[in-house]
Amino acid sequence: MVLRRLKDISSTIPLIGMESHPPFKPASGRPDDTFYFDPEFTAKTPRDSPGVPPSANAHQLFRGFSFVAITEEETQPLPNVIVKQLHRSTSQFSDAYDIKEDIGVGSYSICKRCLHKGTGMEYAVKIISKAKRDPTEEVEILLRYGQHPNIITLKDVFDDGRSVFLVTELMKGGELLDKILRQKFFSEREASAVLYTVTKTLEYLHVQGVVHRDLKPSNILYVDESGNAESIRICDFGFAKQLRAENGLLMTPCYTANFVAPEVLKKQGYDAACDIWSLGVLLYTMLTGFTPFANGPEDTPEEILARIGSGKFSLSGGYWNSVSPEAKDLVSKMLHVDPHQRLTAGQVLRQPWVVHREQLPRYTLNRQDAPHLVKGAMAATYSALNRNVSPVLEPVGCSTLAQRRGLKKLTSTAL
Repeated sequence: MVLRRLKDISSTIPLIGMESHPPFKPASGRPDDTFYFDPEFTAKTPRDSPGVPPSANAHQLFRGFSFVAITEEETQPLPNVIVKQLHRSTSQFSDAYDIKEDIGVGSYSICKRCLHKGTGMEYAVKIISKAKRDPTEEVEILLRYGQHPNIITLKDVFDDGRSVFLVTELMKGGELLDKILRQKFFSEREASAVLYTVTKTLEYLHVQGVVHRDLKPSNILYVDESGNAESIRICDFGFAKQLRAENGLLMTPCYTANFVAPEVLKKQGYDAACDIWSLGVLLYTMLTGFTPFANGPEDTPEEILARIGSGKFSLSGGYWNSVSPEAKDLVSKMLHVDPHQRLTAGQVLRQPWVVHREQLPRYTLNRQDAPHLVKGAMAATYSALNRNVSPVLEPVGCSTLAQRRGLKKLTSTAL
């Protein structure tokens, strides 16, 4: 009787019968990830059950996993919660690592080389000021997706109260674009292989509901000097975002229709399109040796933004003469000014220039040989995009609506 009842249930509930995919897949890529099932939480008695909904919409919040309702005393922010997930002890960064020279400096963080005291292994440490930025989202993303072969791996996390220390693998190969521009011999086949690796990684993130939002060339690096596509890493997830429902739960795009507001989905789609645009800029520069919207570091932000807004860039003459029509077509689709008409990561991977990369020519592309100029132009491009311009208040009469109404009034008076 019991078995028959179970069979009846499995036939009527697709999820139990494994006829439909689960709404999400737990990310557990290493033994340490079992801290998600700590007895501190699993031993608690559930205070809220989906069997008897405490409110009219409670059944919409339950999506097939057990949970414990948070009491009022548990709603206070817990210090170093992410750090406690990785460290059972309250050790400090200086207890385990020797800090070395600077690698890079950002607006809210500094990156340094460091040595593990026990093994002598080299790592990089990103030191984030908590007063300037909350690093929780970045840490969560690296914990969940850092096991991907082309995403930088998070090794350790420390928190001294003022700063958070993210210890990651050391990128010994430098920036991807720098290495490519310094190559004397670089073909479309190599460019397609690089684009495939980066786009495949980006597609993985987008499918998981993660957008990078800062995919400039300085955040795509090689972990070693080999220059192989397998050694490429996407780094710096400081501006990355995970798709969340209105109740704060993480979501994946395949299960968002009923739980995420349309404007949130629209914003997520826009951010994903921005990631593709950044890859389009990278591809354009790999093929020709210069950037699409900036001529050099002297270009003003206004000039660069005007060119980007117009959506016009050159794909003919000069260095483009050695580039195939298929590559040009892909560049134009990735840099389309309308984000809704821009290719998605999945569509990029299905383009003939990427699918048939083994058949692409091996001859060297004719590119501008000025890597320092390109680096300055690229920095100017992303500086213009990321700058915060304060809105300027003007008289009401300057608005488009007021001018249109004034024109209508003038027309009717003339009649």
